[in-house]
Amino acid sequence: MRLFAFACGWLTGDLSGFLPGEPGRIRFPVPSYLIEHSGGLVVFDSGLHPDLVHDPAARLGPIAEMFDFHVGPGDDVAARLESCDVDPLRVRFLVNSHLHFDHVGGNALLPNASWVVQRREWEAGADPELARRCGFNRADYDLGHDAVLADGEYDLFGDGRVVCIPTHGHTPGHQSLRLRLDAGEVVLAGDACYLRRSLEELRLPLDSVVFDAEGMRASMLRLRALRDAGAAIFYGHDPEFWATIPHAPGEVRV
Repeated sequence: MRLFAFACGWLTGDLSGFLPGEPGRIRFPVPSYLIEHSGGLVVFDSGLHPDLVHDPAARLGPIAEMFDFHVGPGDDVAARLESCDVDPLRVRFLVNSHLHFDHVGGNALLPNASWVVQRREWEAGADPELARRCGFNRADYDLGHDAVLADGEYDLFGDGRVVCIPTHGHTPGHQSLRLRLDAGEVVLAGDACYLRRSLEELRLPLDSVVFDAEGMRASMLRLRALRDAGAAIFYGHDPEFWATIPHAPGEVRV
């Protein structure tokens, strides 16, 4: 089994959104991952919608005012996969950590994939009031994919090598992805943990971007336990961490 990492663009925003009280701005990656398993191809998170190359405000409305966008025509998930000689139409599973715009924006570019999302997240995304509160846009994710609604841990291939694990809190049904590579265990944390400092200091982001603070704290403690047991945690938007791992077409090794 092999793991590949690529950035589907970058964003710049206030560092205080990640670490409350911290001054300044942070330029951070929008990651997506490809997992090559003998049972098929898996993509974890699909990055930004291609429309954001030209007109973020038209796609996102007021949310666009929170960020500077650094995204070009070759940064969408389909182009990233093609740069690895992977046909986007061959992706078997699309796993979304959650339904925010920078994690589901490329879902439409993977039309043949079965879509794996936590049931709690889907239910929140299907409720207009809850979706508004969470900052979800149904046009990003309600696209007709065959949906696999997970209730807690979900083993994609039944062999323990690619397993969705619930890490609720940032959103109602956030999930991370645990991978058992030949060389060791990796956890793709998504926004359950933005930065390495978030985990080391157990610092939650601003209340405005946390659905359930106690749930998110519990999820971060679970990630800490996995880290302490030897897993490599791949943080959601950490530019310093991102600089330490190979990017596609190079393979990530741990």
